[in-house]
Amino acid sequence: MATETEQTETGPSRKSRVAAAVPGIGMLRTYKPAWLRFDLVAGIVLAAILVPQGLAYAELAGLPPVTGLYTTIACLVVYALLGPSRVLVLGPDSSVSPLIFAAIVPLVVANDTASAIAMAGMLALMVGLIEIGLGLGKLGFIADLLSQEVQVGYMNGLAITIIVGQLPKFFGFSTDADSFIDKVGAFFSNLDQTDTTTLLVGLGTLALLLGLPHVSKKIPAVLVAVVAATVVAAAFGLAAEGVKTVGTLPSGLPTPSFPWTSASDLAALAAAAVGIVLVSLTDTIATSSSFAARRGDEVDANREMIAVGASNAAAGLFQGFAISVSSSRTAVAEQAGSKTQVTGLVGAGLVVIMLVFVPGLLKDLPQTALAAVVIMAAISLANIAVLRRFAHVRKSALFLSLVATAGVVFFGVLQGILIAAILSILLFFRRSWWPPGAVLGYVPEKKGYHDVERYPLAEQEEGIVIFRWEAPLFFANAGIFRQRVRSLVVERQPLWIVLQCEAITDIDVTAAEMLKQLDTELNAKGIHFAFVELRERLQDRLRLYGLWATLDREHVFEKMKPAIRALTEHGPYGQDGPYGPAGLRHLEPPDEPQD
Repeated sequence: MATETEQTETGPSRKSRVAAAVPGIGMLRTYKPAWLRFDLVAGIVLAAILVPQGLAYAELAGLPPVTGLYTTIACLVVYALLGPSRVLVLGPDSSVSPLIFAAIVPLVVANDTASAIAMAGMLALMVGLIEIGLGLGKLGFIADLLSQEVQVGYMNGLAITIIVGQLPKFFGFSTDADSFIDKVGAFFSNLDQTDTTTLLVGLGTLALLLGLPHVSKKIPAVLVAVVAATVVAAAFGLAAEGVKTVGTLPSGLPTPSFPWTSASDLAALAAAAVGIVLVSLTDTIATSSSFAARRGDEVDANREMIAVGASNAAAGLFQGFAISVSSSRTAVAEQAGSKTQVTGLVGAGLVVIMLVFVPGLLKDLPQTALAAVVIMAAISLANIAVLRRFAHVRKSALFLSLVATAGVVFFGVLQGILIAAILSILLFFRRSWWPPGAVLGYVPEKKGYHDVERYPLAEQEEGIVIFRWEAPLFFANAGIFRQRVRSLVVERQPLWIVLQCEAITDIDVTAAEMLKQLDTELNAKGIHFAFVELRERLQDRLRLYGLWATLDREHVFEKMKPAIRALTEHGPYGQDGPYGPAGLRHLEPPDEPQD
């Protein structure tokens, strides 16, 4: 009789199914005692970074700093149970927090903190439900909807807006501006309000954040910088000198509750949730894949979406906000020797201990130091070098990336993503609408057929034009294809148009009808179509369309050389056949078809 842990005749045992659905349980069952030392050390190092970044990214989202710690605890615990990766670290993120801010600020009455927390929680719930739904529906490919150009442009725009938004806090004053241009104007017009002490603390913190990684990658720069700023502020009583500090955090942990919001706000929050999902999942899958490759693991994008979605939902229920995977914190955990998600549990446990027993631990932490942490995160988001590569390899990629940056900067984070995503789709459609085509000739030194514009000395058979179409044939480009073929007929007066079909992945109804009409038109002039490397699937499709009554099935060839040989040497369509080039030269030209 099979035990629970064995494979039963009808499938996996109950324990196996539970372990598959909740990877954390399986991880704990197979946990090796030798790993504990590594996970404890990595968890302590991770906690030192989680606290200041959690506080900073909560403020970046327009929420009380402590909500960043609530968010951190909830998502780390849930992902440790449900996450398929052993090393990924989730939490508040510099790329997601501005989206949250952009979504809730227009809906919240000024200084209504409770309403802001509720809306952020509802937004996190929506993000979580969408991600869980995508994972259950096995729609992991959704993460690919944001192209690299859009991602780079979005991140660059985000870096600019984050830095500009943090500058007033960094200099020790505040402004009420909303738009990017207004923020820039307000910053410069209020520079006379700069608090010198605050600015010096901020500059010192930023210098440590920038400089320590060049000294040693193993030194947690965020921890050192935040501790140094806190110690200096406490030792010199900077709070009494006008330097704003975090203050004592609320003691204890929040109880789970549903974040009720007005029904009229749900539509706006839902739109923001979709944008956050796209950004979060793109980053999640990319980070998960890169770290899995380094460890020799496989990535299950759908399980990742479910786990990240559940973590978002948990954050929303515990007065938190939407989260994502953090590549920087994951790297820190891995470098510290993390073996499993116990690292995340240790980090979450230490944050809990701080909130319950020492909520005043960071009361002297200067706000300008948090601003420095956020500015440093923004700097790490920017990628200028890749723009130079885009300019070198593809100008349209550079243009799209710059549009995404401008959209984020001047129209807002969500609007910028939407503008860039729509533009990328339009550019893709344009490439399919007006795809490149080429006349091919045989290049002996390459032993193949290549574009005659690149190889002017390529050999071409008299009476035969080999034409390569580099896209699916569909309604939008059928007319362009017909024009290209007609132009080739006028220019070269061939007897055969050999269509190289390797890049043709589909032929829709409109394109099929165009082929039928074009073939009839060319046949009337003594010109015929032949097809090379036409997929069997598309051959079946042409049969269903009824095109083999017009396009001769015998003119379909697997390879180019046999096709050319058949058309020039053998049979009635060969060189000397009555319907070949030699025979057709002696035929009377047919009358032109009448309109």
